[in-house]
Amino acid sequence: MTAPVLGKVQWRPAGDVPELLAAPVRDALGELPAYAAPIDPELADTAAFCAEYDVPMAASANCVIVLGKRAGEQSYAAVLVLATDRADVNGVIRKHLGVRKISFAAQDDAVSSTGMEYGGITPIGLPTDWPVLIDEAVVQAGPVVIGSGIRGSKILIDAAALAKLPTATVLDLAQH
Repeated sequence: MTAPVLGKVQWRPAGDVPELLAAPVRDALGELPAYAAPIDPELADTAAFCAEYDVPMAASANCVIVLGKRAGEQSYAAVLVLATDRADVNGVIRKHLGVRKISFAAQDDAVSSTGMEYGGITPIGLPTDWPVLIDEAVVQAGPVVIGSGIRGSKILIDAAALAKLPTATVLDLAQH
């Protein structure tokens, strides 16, 4: 695989740099054509990362964990939107999940439930019963930068490959 060029980072095939991936991500990545690059963990937040490493916000996607509640039952889901957009959590996402109440999962819960670091959570390697909701604009964006499960690196992957994750659903999730 020829490493792509995006921003001021050195992308390498993710399989060649397993130390740059959280264990659940490494285990789930399989044959997905992904690249990884080390970054300063202090710059893991999307805006700081994009500014420092010269990656367009439109080529970065954020993964957030939401917690839905209905009739005493709780369920988690992952939501992936471009960094330029905001997810419609209380509208489209709540309705799609069929829950009465929805909120962003607490940081401690998101970290303990995913086995990933806050600021590095990614849709790859999440618990197998979690829905992964991906905004249409992400899938159409081509290569996107996402978390790697740790704050010290990022993954570059063709977003169309994310739509093939076992629990992925592509929807119009963003508030425009």
